[in-house]
This record gives sequence, C-alpha cells and structure tokens, in this order.
Amino acid sequence: MTIHVLTPDKEVFTGRITSVKVPGTQGEFQVLRNHAPIVSSLEPGEVEIVTSSGEHRILDTETGVIETREEPGKKVTFTIESGFIEVLNNEVSLLVSGISMAPLRALSE
Repeated sequence: MTIHVLTPDKEVFTGRITSVKVPGTQGEFQVLRNHAPIVSSLEPGEVEIVTSSGEHRILDTETGVIETREEPGKKVTFTIESGFIEVLNNEVSLLVSGISMAPLRALSE
C-alpha cells in the first residue's frame, strides 16, 4: 500500500506503508491493505504511519529538506490541523491543512 501526505505547500511523506491511523471526525480509524474505498474528513490530531519495505520520502521539519529513507517497520507520527483522507485500490491520499511545528518523528518499532 502507498501513501502521499500533502499540505497546500509541500509534500510531507510519500512511500510504501503497512498501515496508517488517522483522527476521523467520527473517531480514530486505521487503514490496512485492501481497505474498502473511503473518503473522510479529518479532525486535528495525531497521524501514525507504519512504513513497509522499500523507500519512502519524509520531510525533516527542522531543516525543511525531504529525506529518502528505507526503514521498514518504523512508526512515523505527526500532528495535523485538519484535512481529508481518500483510500482507493491500496493508494492512500492524505490532504491536510497543515502539520504541527513539532518535528516529524520516526520511531523504532
């Protein structure tokens, strides 16, 4: 499954993942491989992505530089202001109005 996380002015994350948790307006939910097609609005809150094998690109919020990494099984978390998620054919698009000023963190599993 692949994901693209975008704000109006920059790409925040793109790559292969095993799951993503988002703060939906009806409550938090998780998207896994072969999830049914969905479009949902998102509230302010935390997004958690678990990377899969293969490269992913992530924004370093301290330097503003996009870094390419290959770290399967890493948790990447960040806070969004609001937005929308679309899931279709194992492609996830996360369109957010902004992310918090706190740095994106990649954590060991």
